[in-house]
Amino acid sequence: MIALQALFHAIAQAEDEEALRSHIRAEMSEYFSATRCGLFFFAQIPLANSKLQKAVEIALSPQHNPVARYLLEHHAPVHEGLVVEPKTWRLICPRADHWHVMAGPIVSNGHLVGVVGFTRQQGMPTFDSQNLIDLSALCLHISTWVARVKSQHPLLLQTERLTPREMQIAQLVAQGQTNAEISAELWITENSVKQALKRMFRKLEVSSRTQMVAKLSTISK
Repeated sequence: MIALQALFHAIAQAEDEEALRSHIRAEMSEYFSATRCGLFFFAQIPLANSKLQKAVEIALSPQHNPVARYLLEHHAPVHEGLVVEPKTWRLICPRADHWHVMAGPIVSNGHLVGVVGFTRQQGMPTFDSQNLIDLSALCLHISTWVARVKSQHPLLLQTERLTPREMQIAQLVAQGQTNAEISAELWITENSVKQALKRMFRKLEVSSRTQMVAKLSTISK
């Protein structure tokens, strides 16, 4: 059985998000005896596959998922048994491989920026209070890792999350093109451009096109 301290060490040694996932996902699954394990950063959720994006958005939506709502409101680890009755959970998530779920918060500057999630399939025991305690410690180390990476590489996390399409849009914005011109250039709707810019502003933590261009310019130097 892998030790919790080994997970802490693996987190500390990770240089970026890809390394973080590759170093700890299998070990976390083993430690918590989970069927599945996932590490999500919200700024990465917009995906090329629209059906997959929709499924992820619903799964992590506070309106649809009481576990997600608890995370958003409390910034504390939770399993489904703390927030709903078993019968209610079966209605919300009838999948046999998600019979039990547990999730913990990744927090940065007082905001929920990601989630560590685990599932157990039908027939396996529920997650318990000790699991929540251990997950709380794990989330603390991951949140600390996020803060360290941001302090050492302030732009790294944000820019790695820009999709190729978003980078195209950013380049056209830097050239002074309007939303309508970008729409025509990339053969997408003007509303798609607007929505993409909103996501990009959020990822880069800026509030205007000028700020975005300035931040991206700093990265490229």
